[in-house]
Amino acid sequence: MGGHSENILAESHLSKTEPLVVTDAQSEAVEKVAQFLVKFSLTLPAILALETMRPLSFVGSQFMHVLSPSITAILSADSWDELAHLLEDRRGLDYLLGRIEELDKERRKS
Repeated sequence: MGGHSENILAESHLSKTEPLVVTDAQSEAVEKVAQFLVKFSLTLPAILALETMRPLSFVGSQFMHVLSPSITAILSADSWDELAHLLEDRRGLDYLLGRIEELDKERRKS
């Protein structure tokens, strides 16, 4: 096997043992996306879509890099890239889903 696939396996192993580190920029990007989804009542479709892509979250995060130039209506290109980096780790998906659910609960209470 080549070195690249071994690095992916090593990174995959590390992501399960080390705590998820979310940068301020990633947290800000998650907040903006979650607020947008909740504001437009897209919580359920977003959760379904994100949960469905869970097995392919790394591939999906890489595809996000391809879409970067066209997404600036919601997020800046830098924020979009930070979100893509966060989703490279499957725990980043849990972080995003958790924030969407929290904001949705807050919205329902008010």
